[in-house]
Amino acid sequence: MRQHGVMTTISLVQGDITEQQADAIVNAANSSLLGGGGVDGAIHRRGGPEILAACRDLRASHYGKGLGVGQAVATTAGRLPARWVIHTVGPVWSAEEDRSGLLASCYRESLRVADELGASSVAFPAVSTGVYGWPLDDGARIALETVRRADTAVTDVRFVLFDETAYAVFAALHRG
Repeated sequence: MRQHGVMTTISLVQGDITEQQADAIVNAANSSLLGGGGVDGAIHRRGGPEILAACRDLRASHYGKGLGVGQAVATTAGRLPARWVIHTVGPVWSAEEDRSGLLASCYRESLRVADELGASSVAFPAVSTGVYGWPLDDGARIALETVRRADTAVTDVRFVLFDETAYAVFAALHRG
């Protein structure tokens, strides 16, 4: 994939996103930006109090009501092996309402923020496919299609999948 005159490589890794060496790690955050479960909780625990302090500063300034679904904002990565954490709020899956545009926006907006930061490598989780209930195959399809189409200067996009099932679903779609 070529954007901004550079090639973007998409790779898949099974493992823990908090261990990824990347310029930016994407956090599947909740709108409060103050930590939670899953990926969000792990990033806050491993990254240390610097991330929470930066999120509190954001809440006290531009994001008093929290970060909106589909939006993204960056903070320090604290003690993580990355320079930044890009927080994005994924939509909760709904059988009655098509929220796929909001999920795609999480990936697009995260890459836009990465470009603003000058990040060349970004590690993504499978946004919304955990406690937010998004079906894994559809979430993987949206993630991969959105990143492939994104106009970005990021050269290394890595999807970090927590378990074998998620890795297998992403791998089947990535090859296809």
